[in-house]
Amino acid sequence: MTATPATSPITSPITSQITQEQVTWFAHTFDQLVANIEKAVLGKQHVTRLALTCLLSEGHMLLEDFPGTGKTQLARALSATVQGTHSRIQFTPDLLPSDVTGVTIYEPTKQSFEFHPGPIFATIVLADEINRASPKTQSALLEVMEEGRVTIDGKPHSVGEPFMVIATQNPIEQAGTYRLPEAQLDRFLMKASVGYPDHEATIAVLADAKTRDRAKTLSPLIASNVIVEMSKLADEVHVDPAILGYVSRIAEESRRHPSLKLGLSVRGCLAYVRCAKTWAASQGRTYVVPDDIKLLAEPVLSHRLLLNAEAQFAGTTVGQAIDQILGDIAPPAERASA
Repeated sequence: MTATPATSPITSPITSQITQEQVTWFAHTFDQLVANIEKAVLGKQHVTRLALTCLLSEGHMLLEDFPGTGKTQLARALSATVQGTHSRIQFTPDLLPSDVTGVTIYEPTKQSFEFHPGPIFATIVLADEINRASPKTQSALLEVMEEGRVTIDGKPHSVGEPFMVIATQNPIEQAGTYRLPEAQLDRFLMKASVGYPDHEATIAVLADAKTRDRAKTLSPLIASNVIVEMSKLADEVHVDPAILGYVSRIAEESRRHPSLKLGLSVRGCLAYVRCAKTWAASQGRTYVVPDDIKLLAEPVLSHRLLLNAEAQFAGTTVGQAIDQILGDIAPPAERASA
């Protein structure tokens, strides 16, 4: 297929049944989106693909890394690539829940109360430094991240589709921050870090130092309604019962692992399968393979598993626990026909 110009929204060939032609289109479109985002975020293809996988899996992403590594730039580049509404919320200790979700205000001219939506009503929401807000404000995101709506004065208000929260936090600066509770972390489909660019990418960024914000140079490449259609297509990717059993065994092993006090939840298992379907489609496959499960283990599980005190004292990391769990469970050898 020929590349679609940045000025023309991508159209969708999706029909009622999944076909190899459709996943080929999915993979081609996915690659186009990655290439567009990489114009702003150089040398970070893997985390870019993870972010797109998260969006197309109807999930939310937590980016945790050191200052100046490009967390906000990645979020802004993704927003600029999708035709839709975008908002940025700078989380601070004095931020109120109503500053995020919106508020009902009495309108004297109409003699009635009207709802004024907050910045959470957008296609892609950047929650910058989310751990700086109070637990009360953080909890305002629980309903909308899980159900895609907010309830104000007893009335539900849908934020529409697609909807994605990309939150950032700094792992080394703890002053004036609040730890995200487990219920909040479990709402995030993935957690990832951007990392510093390699030598060549750093030189390319420095050579274009006159460009203050590379994300502003991007043109929208895909309409938001096509994102919804791609998500529906990914839902139709085949997952063999043996793969489902593999995910279930990983969850069971995480719950009884000696280094963990909290294992993988049922919500986490569902997120795992959704991500694997989207990742398989991005590779041009109509089915999930065990390697998809292994590759996605770290971003999907790392923020959901909690180390116990003994493991933390011994210097064990969550990544080591995940590697051990995957090493102890034999993946399915073959895939039944889809």
